[in-house]
Amino acid sequence: MAHSSPDASPWVIRFASLIPKGRTLDLACGSGRHSRLLVALGHSVLAVDRDAVALESLFDARIETRQFDLEQAGADQAFDWPLLPSAFSGVVVTNYLYRPLMDALLASVVPGGVLIYETFAQGNGQFGKPSNPDFLLGPGELLEMVLRTQGWRVIAFEDGYVSAPKPAMIQRICARRGGPEVVPVDVAI
Repeated sequence: MAHSSPDASPWVIRFASLIPKGRTLDLACGSGRHSRLLVALGHSVLAVDRDAVALESLFDARIETRQFDLEQAGADQAFDWPLLPSAFSGVVVTNYLYRPLMDALLASVVPGGVLIYETFAQGNGQFGKPSNPDFLLGPGELLEMVLRTQGWRVIAFEDGYVSAPKPAMIQRICARRGGPEVVPVDVAI
């Protein structure tokens, strides 16, 4: 793909073109590898991370950055909460898991919008961090979280071992909230 960022996840690269044009959320974005990919595909991006230093590297008029610790958000931060219902044409999350956010995350996607999510699963401790069960998905857990919310269609789901970019146990999903039932074959295979 011509628009790939050098270190973007192959999973995100594979499905990013399915996100309808519009505002896209890159949650727990780190240094913004996926924000850059999404901008190259024509999206405006809200890049959210708790690390202000990582956000400083994102200099692009189409990328709005917001430093926010989603796990520590209290009443005084409620006005900054980026996950408003139907706010984003797409949401991308990689290498991050905070289960209490999942319902708000799914609700933040517009009808016809796309969720691309990839993070670590049980068994990852044999390869390194994270190894804390609080940060590892159980078997099929990511799929169950999406399917328990009415109106989502799963485009692709994987749960298991990957060898690159480094050995890990992961789960990843691409799903569309309502919208067209047809997915281009060249993307879904």
